[in-house]
Amino acid sequence: MRASGVVDGAIAGAVGSAALNVVSYLDVAVRARPTSSTPEETVGRLAGLAHVDLGPEDRAANRRSGLGAVLGYALGIGAGAGFGALASGRRMPPSVATALLGGAVMATTIGSLATLRISDPRTWSRSDWVADLVPHLAYGMAAAATLNRLRPPSGRCG
Repeated sequence: MRASGVVDGAIAGAVGSAALNVVSYLDVAVRARPTSSTPEETVGRLAGLAHVDLGPEDRAANRRSGLGAVLGYALGIGAGAGFGALASGRRMPPSVATALLGGAVMATTIGSLATLRISDPRTWSRSDWVADLVPHLAYGMAAAATLNRLRPPSGRCG
């Protein structure tokens, strides 16, 4: 495993995470829907399981909010780094990389929500699934494009 694959993947994951957030916030603006509380709920559950005291409720709420965003970026950057390591410097067709990257992050997110009993995806409506799928596709597309941009095509030197 080359360290550059991990670094390139982490960069791609950061770009993908930014794209996911932009698309999510555009959805909030266009549909005038509230922002999701699941990142904060996830942090709260994880803190409880780890027996970590986040402080008095007014401060704990702020910590959950900040850590929820950080957790999202950590997942996106980590998934990109893992993908970069597994791809071993090879370029991949954008559609395949988009599906793998976006699908992995979406599956991890939904799996954690179900495991922590924050949400039950089996009860989601079609619009709930679309609202979750579209930002994850944006993540996958942005991360895949960035990763392919960072990797020279075969036969190109330097």
